Amino acid sequence: MHSDARPPLTLTLAAIGALLFLHLPILLIFLYAFTTEERTYQFPPPGLTTEWFAVAWNRADIWPPLYLSLRVAAVSTALALILGTLCAAAMAKARFFGRDQISLLIILPIALPGIITGMSLRSAYAIMDIPFSTFTIILGHATFCIVIVFNNAVARFRRLSGSIVEASMDLGANGFQTFRHVLLPNLGSALLAGGMLAFALSFDEVIVTTFTAGQQSTLPIWMLNELVRPRQRPVTNVVAIVVFVTTFIPILLAYYLTRGGSETAGGGK
Repeated sequence: MHSDARPPLTLTLAAIGALLFLHLPILLIFLYAFTTEERTYQFPPPGLTTEWFAVAWNRADIWPPLYLSLRVAAVSTALALILGTLCAAAMAKARFFGRDQISLLIILPIALPGIITGMSLRSAYAIMDIPFSTFTIILGHATFCIVIVFNNAVARFRRLSGSIVEASMDLGANGFQTFRHVLLPNLGSALLAGGMLAFALSFDEVIVTTFTAGQQSTLPIWMLNELVRPRQRPVTNVVAIVVFVTTFIPILLAYYLTRGGSETAGGGK
């Protein structure tokens, strides 16, 4: 017989409390994007309006950081898909001395605090006399984006039978044909999930960007500066909603793509 007993009241209340603790601050961001008060967080808000969305749309200082964030996230994700997949293929199928140690080094950037990664990259750029640019931001973001794609791809590689590749080669397919017609269809959802998650995390990255951007400003850096020196607080909240939606949708899709398998979508960044 199946038991339909409800969980204890204390457990239910604890779960509700945890959900409120996690998500109430996000709901407040949404609320104060509609407030009529420009400079303070008065609660409850004295009134609600949608005018700040139009104000944000017409703010010329928002668009360059937005375009930069999108460009950096797109290029970092593309690099991660290529390098992360190649690393996963080598680590999953090859057997050699030191493989586990190399795997640890690959995933290390996702485990290190962002400030350590940022400081090390900044020092490396200074030693090699590399000026700060979009390129330096992309390299910084690629350090953790590669790990995210690697985690997803290596889990899927380990589930694949090596016999399908051997069968493809026996039937006369070359390496590219085997990859396109055999491996890629099996890896597709894992790579798509890893790519979307990498894009989302790159788009809202702050700490590594702070050390690698120089005078440039991505959208999260712009938001941080606006919070330090506020002009129109509701506009900052409107931009926060844009960042939330831009990152939440890929993460949600990545979750649905990988929930049925053993892929690890990002692992903790």
